[in-house]
Order: sequence, then C-alpha cells, then structure tokens
Amino acid sequence: MQAIVNHEYGSPDDLKLQELEKPTVGEDSVLVRVRAASVNPYDWHVLRGHPYFVRLTEGLRRPKHPVPGVDVAGQVEAVGNKVTRFQPGDEVFGGRSGSFAEYVCGVERNFTPKPAALSFEDAAAIPMAGCTALQALRDAGRLEPGQRVLINGAAGGIGTFAVQIAKTMGGNVTGVCSTPNVQLVTSIGADEVVNYTLDDFTKGNQKYDLIVDLVGNRSLGDLRRALTREGALVLVGGGGGNWLGPLAGPVRAFVVSRFVSQRLLPFLAKLRTKDMAFLAELSEAGKVTPVIGRTYPLSEAPEAIRHVEAGHARGKTLITV
Repeated sequence: MQAIVNHEYGSPDDLKLQELEKPTVGEDSVLVRVRAASVNPYDWHVLRGHPYFVRLTEGLRRPKHPVPGVDVAGQVEAVGNKVTRFQPGDEVFGGRSGSFAEYVCGVERNFTPKPAALSFEDAAAIPMAGCTALQALRDAGRLEPGQRVLINGAAGGIGTFAVQIAKTMGGNVTGVCSTPNVQLVTSIGADEVVNYTLDDFTKGNQKYDLIVDLVGNRSLGDLRRALTREGALVLVGGGGGNWLGPLAGPVRAFVVSRFVSQRLLPFLAKLRTKDMAFLAELSEAGKVTPVIGRTYPLSEAPEAIRHVEAGHARGKTLITV
C-alpha cells in the first residue's frame, strides 16, 4: 500500500510517499481501506516533535508511528475472528494512528459506523475536532441553554464545530474570526461575530458565561476580563514555548484558578466512540455540518500539513485516498 512516512522528527518536507506492507489483521482488529483523512494541529506537532513534551508519548528520539494522521473514514476490508461489531463492506470513521495511508488497522473501539447520509470526507472531518469541541463545551464548560458563549478561533477546524454544537445546546454564540471568515461563521449559526481585525472582545462591555479559547493569542488576564464573575474559560490550544507549547497557558490557568471565582480550565480532549457516534447523529440530522476548507490527494499530504501549521486554515483540511 502507499503511505506517507517519516522516520525522524522534522518538517513536512521530510515526509515521503512510500510503498509499505498492508497491515496484518489480528484476531481482534479491523482493517479499513482509507477513503479520506483529515489534518489536525496534533499532526504537525507530532511530525516536528515540538513542543518537546509530545515526545514523552510519541517517541523520545523518533516518532513511534512512522505514518502520521489520526482522523479517518473508509470501508472495512477485513476483520479478525473476535470482531463482532463490523464486517467487510461496512463504512466507518474514527481515530487511529497511521491514517495517511491507503489502509489503517485498529481495534473495534477505534471506529464508529458512518451514517449513509455522510460522505467519507465529512465523516473524516469529525473525530478529533468534533470531540474536542463537544467535550470543551459540554464536559469542561458545562454550557447551559441561554448562556452566552464566545468561541475564539471560530472559523477553524474545532471552531466551526464548536459554534454549531453550542447552538444545539441552546447557547447564545459569539464567534471571533478575521474579515474573510465573518460570513462563514455567521452562516453556521453564530448569533454575533467579532472581527478581531477591527474589534477586541476583551475590551468591550459584553461579558460571557463561557469562553472557549482555541487560539492562545490572548493573555489570561485579557480573557478573564471578558468573563462573568462566575464564568468559565476553557483553554484548548495555541501559544506556549519549546517545552510545554499549548499546555503553558492551561498550566498558568490551573494555578490562578485556585484563587479566583471564575473557572479556568485546562483541557485535553479524548477520542470517544460514543461521542463520535453522537456527533454523527447531529450531522445526519443536519444540526452540525462539517466545514471543509481544502482537500488534498494523499501525495500532497506534506502541503496539507503545512497549510494547517500556518495557523489560518478555514474549517477542516482533508486528504482523500
């Protein structure tokens, strides 16, 4: 099979399209023929081994998974004799390391049935970004109907999911984005849009019950000023240095939260089968529509990762196989 491969930490330029052996199907595994995969900031962090804390789980000297990618959608090619949920021909999506390839192999819990109404591209856009948005709003932020929620980074992969999910939860949603994306964020349901090139939401009079920060470009003090006295701030990504990277802000928030009435919440999402199934239901019902910005063939995966790493990707970036 063809796959994108990197054996050393480095840049997208180090990625190569190579011929590899098709994964072997074990007794409890599912082999999926990949039809689409999506790119996440996680992928370029792992590719570069930066910030350095990612190497604690991904390999100290080199990536332990030479084929990058996590989000995937495709068709079941074969199953082991202990697999009960899937059979060859089933259409599935989910999260499994090594998705930038023609085939990926995982266990049953890595995959969820794909609704027939969803394309492979739409399904591949869901896992990491969708779960992050859902869990940030529901589990960490505890969003309740009628509350005012601000999504900083509303036009990105996670942000476009967060705006729509917050609306399904009954929130009054404000999205923060740049000028070219104002119409997009409005079209997916935001009640208000702040164009950060013209306005600064941290200096206005409006206070929010919940802020989900997906960018990491504002200080903790700035973000707290935009919160109500009992409001919640969920810090998802962006910012930081060589060692902690996106975790630097959440670590500071954890310390400060012990001394203030606001809830300042470090956050890391988990890929959960039940959450992916729930998101698929929302998408099938037309309540959440994956926003796909750019699509690349497998051979151009390095360019797709480079596009996401630049930090201004609109919606989700897809790789088709």
